[in-house]
Amino acid sequence: MQPEARLIGGVKRELYYYLDNTPTHSYMKMLYKYPQSEFPYEKIVAENRNRNKLQPEFELMDTGIFNEDKYFDIFIEYAKQDESDILIKISAFNRGSAASEIQVIPQLWFRNTWSWGYDQIKPQLRAASKNEINITHKELGNYHFFANGEPELIFCENETNTARLSKIEDSGGFYKDGINDYIVNKNKKAINPDKTGTKAGARYVINVPAGKSETIQLRLSSTLYKKPFAEFEEIFETKTSEANSFYQGLQSAIENEDAKKVQRQALAGMLWSKQFYYFDIPQWLNGDPSQASPPEERKNGRNSEWSHLNNADIISMPDTWEYPWYAAWDLAFHCIPLAMIDPQFAKDQLKLLTREWYMHPNGQFPAYEWSFSDVTPPRSRLGNLEDI
Repeated sequence: MQPEARLIGGVKRELYYYLDNTPTHSYMKMLYKYPQSEFPYEKIVAENRNRNKLQPEFELMDTGIFNEDKYFDIFIEYAKQDESDILIKISAFNRGSAASEIQVIPQLWFRNTWSWGYDQIKPQLRAASKNEINITHKELGNYHFFANGEPELIFCENETNTARLSKIEDSGGFYKDGINDYIVNKNKKAINPDKTGTKAGARYVINVPAGKSETIQLRLSSTLYKKPFAEFEEIFETKTSEANSFYQGLQSAIENEDAKKVQRQALAGMLWSKQFYYFDIPQWLNGDPSQASPPEERKNGRNSEWSHLNNADIISMPDTWEYPWYAAWDLAFHCIPLAMIDPQFAKDQLKLLTREWYMHPNGQFPAYEWSFSDVTPPRSRLGNLEDI
């Protein structure tokens, strides 16, 4: 399996694998490799700083953090009962030779749009019981987040910690880093004792025996269930069976079982890499009402000539480890494998780039966020346009 990786200074610092997915996302599965020792960030940075350009990068696997199998395999699975009812299963497998404690904190948060100044309507997360969070949003409506067992529900606000960022006096708010400060720094004042906010977590502290696993069950639904986990495993079995049936038909001409697994996981990676992308150029140029005005240079700077562009869509991304962005050249190639499993989505992706809120009035496709006016395919591959 080829891992995805989050980077630090261009170096892999996390390992995770996309294992399965369906076009409707009725079933999804991924694997995260979680070391039982502290992440060696400083060691990675220091070692790579001392290496020259002729030496290979010092990666996470080179640190020895996974030696002696002292890590957890964290399997994360989703089963979609319907479009507003999603079941989540998190399974922690201890691969080490001794029992080890792990804290698992599934989190919910609202994108902070209320601070922009367009309206003051604020969504809300509130504890309804020891294992249920009520969710209220003006557009999404009401939802319920159920966490099986007896987790600790913790709440803060999805607000920037300006005191830490700007080194000014703390006004005493429950900031977005409150969950981290409460758990890591033991700061009980970092979370809201009233158990309400715009960011929340369900904290599980689990001791997993050597070679064993523990599983957490979660459910996000618009339906208020009295027994949200009564048919939990049955639903998962149905959705995994449906996923198997889908790929069985798709791969009927492939005889080699290993080749089937490789293809299925590769397609899963394509489906997992769909993300929401939002970029309103006029809004970016003018700034938000309650925020500081953007610099005047922005109006004549990068992408300023794309004043028509207003993107708000689910788009196939080149990767998922960094801030969402699309590339027209990459997207066209993505649609080839995507057409095998979801031809309508592939077709809609190609058509999307030709919409008037994407394509420039002069007929150019948007290349990518850091320069929509760049030539695609890149000149480095095909030379200058006059040579084509």
